[in-house]
Amino acid sequence: MTGIGGVEMGAQAARSRALAVLRIRSRALAVALLPAAAAVILLVGGSTGHLPGGGWDVLRWVVSVLALCVLLAAAGVALVVARSRPAVTPTVTVAEESAPDLYRMVRDLADRLDVPAPSAIALTPDCDSWLEDRTHPAHGPPPAEKHHDDLAGPGGAAHRRSPTAPVLVIGSPFLWWMRVGELRAVLAPVVAGTGPSAQPDIAAARRFIRGLDAAVAVASAGRRDPLSRVACAGLGWASRLLLRSCRGHAAEMERGVAAAAAERAQAVDYGLRIVAQEQVGLAYAGWDRLLTRVALPAWRMGRWPSRLDVGVVAALTELSRRDRLAEGFASRLGERPACDLLEEPGVMDEAVSLLAARLFHGGPAETGADWSPVGWEEYPEEVVDRTWRTDAARLHRVLDTLGVRRAAEGTAPGTDGPTLARVLDHLTTPDAASTAPLTAGSDAHAAAETQNGPSTPPADPDAARRPADDPGPSRPPYDDSDASRPPVDGPGVSHPAVVDSDASHPAFADSDSSRPPYDDPDASRPPVDDPDAPQPPYGDPGAPHPSYGDHATPVPATPAEDDEDDLADTTARGAALAAGLTAQLAREEAEARPTGARAPSSAPGPAAGPDAALWDDRALPLLPLQPPRTGREILTAHITAMVCCAAMDTAGAAPALDWLDGPSLLFDGARAADLAPSVLSLVETGDPGPLRAWMTELGIRPEKPVRLV
Repeated sequence: MTGIGGVEMGAQAARSRALAVLRIRSRALAVALLPAAAAVILLVGGSTGHLPGGGWDVLRWVVSVLALCVLLAAAGVALVVARSRPAVTPTVTVAEESAPDLYRMVRDLADRLDVPAPSAIALTPDCDSWLEDRTHPAHGPPPAEKHHDDLAGPGGAAHRRSPTAPVLVIGSPFLWWMRVGELRAVLAPVVAGTGPSAQPDIAAARRFIRGLDAAVAVASAGRRDPLSRVACAGLGWASRLLLRSCRGHAAEMERGVAAAAAERAQAVDYGLRIVAQEQVGLAYAGWDRLLTRVALPAWRMGRWPSRLDVGVVAALTELSRRDRLAEGFASRLGERPACDLLEEPGVMDEAVSLLAARLFHGGPAETGADWSPVGWEEYPEEVVDRTWRTDAARLHRVLDTLGVRRAAEGTAPGTDGPTLARVLDHLTTPDAASTAPLTAGSDAHAAAETQNGPSTPPADPDAARRPADDPGPSRPPYDDSDASRPPVDGPGVSHPAVVDSDASHPAFADSDSSRPPYDDPDASRPPVDDPDAPQPPYGDPGAPHPSYGDHATPVPATPAEDDEDDLADTTARGAALAAGLTAQLAREEAEARPTGARAPSSAPGPAAGPDAALWDDRALPLLPLQPPRTGREILTAHITAMVCCAAMDTAGAAPALDWLDGPSLLFDGARAADLAPSVLSLVETGDPGPLRAWMTELGIRPEKPVRLV
């Protein structure tokens, strides 16, 4: 079914499902009024003398009290459903004066599709586009009427049917990577969804479902006093019951709306839409790698890259060059990029970059001494070099805590600086007995005593080569007069969680972000390979979108027993060191969390800041990027950082940024290779041979002290 017939069929199917949702609302109202109707009948019967007697009097009182309680409960639920704020996506609003060409393109697209134009345009740090209804009173006053008329243009009565149209949310990577024609083709089915949203029955059904979804979030928040807990329990039960009754009809309604929007958009840039969908997948691949490999290390260092969208263009360019994914890439460069539709693309990029840092990492809303922007030209020195030296310093602090000698084997007398040789000698397995895995229930301090002696390290330089069962004379660690270092806590670091999402990322939930829309776990979106396939986000301007976390529930902190299973493949010394590093990272994150978590929504940001007043920013990050790192991964990362520091200080290597892999090490302008297998050999088997051979080939001297942060 194509053309107007397909549009009408999809719209009729969506309207029939919307009426089914409204019938469920009517039935719920009828059930709430049923006790009141029975009470009225009994009262009228008593007043007219048709139901005399004491039994009828008692029944009248019981039914009247029951009716009053039911009416009060129904009124409370209805009030919460009507006043609760639905979920809203954190975005950066684009004013019309800052992007007149973009608004003009969207207006022309809406006129060509014969649908109402969106009321506003906003950017999101994600690879998706959708329509979002922000007409709820809790979202603030609607825009002035003249803005609607201006944006809608000469559309006639069809535009005036929806004086408050939904907001068009565009993924910012699309603006920087796509050409103007490609962006227009991608937005065509999205803008076409404003037509069905103006249908009164569909709009009423969506408002009802959004209200129920918000009411469930309110009930899930919980209260301390018993009366509030009981009220929230009743509210949650009623809201979830209605959501379960509506979810099937709601999902079919959105599919019908999406089908109608897709059919209507077929007449606009049909051939270009197929090419544009390929660019959508490519943009998502580059955006995902840029966030996880490049942006995340900077965020952990307290720096946020201020040009993420420019970075995604560089990453995609490198990806296309390496893998030859875009045969017509050179010809695309001659076309006008979509970011030219913005008057100040740099300001918008900075605002979106800060919003991405808040959503994916939980950073503050404003810059400060511990949270400042960094440009791509400064990234190698300000992020890569600092990250490696910070990790190397942490590695040596944990070695100090474990009682490992500062003067490693083969170093000159009096040398006690931080050296790579100290790490290698400690992790090198002296005999087969030392390769036993860390037993369950042991901690870092106990494992350190197992390897370094029952109390403290050896006193003389030769004692470092004694068997493990000969501790030698006792003295404080490393000739340190202060031997009262605190013991290492057990492992318990918590890291951000990864989300394995697809090309469709809808809105953040404002209270209960892990709950699917309409309480429907099966209402997933269809793939976007076919540009004409029904796609719910294109026709879903107002329904609560699933949160980013719905694609993959954030992974909780790894339990200690899981970490021990991971460390079973390492040596005992490596397991002890990994446990110490994990505990040290946990302490550092706990100390930094109060500062990082303070993100007042009213704090000033860039010139085009995110519309934080519309969403709840008290539970950041809303979309963590990385799962908890295992102990072996933490140990491997710290040893790699120490090797890179030694390479920079003794062999003339330099830190660099790889757009696809993040921090990298350069020797004479070429990227260093084969480092990861050598480090893994040391971590897993205690064999330093491959790593020493690699360092000898490049001229790295492990016995030389390195500079730490």
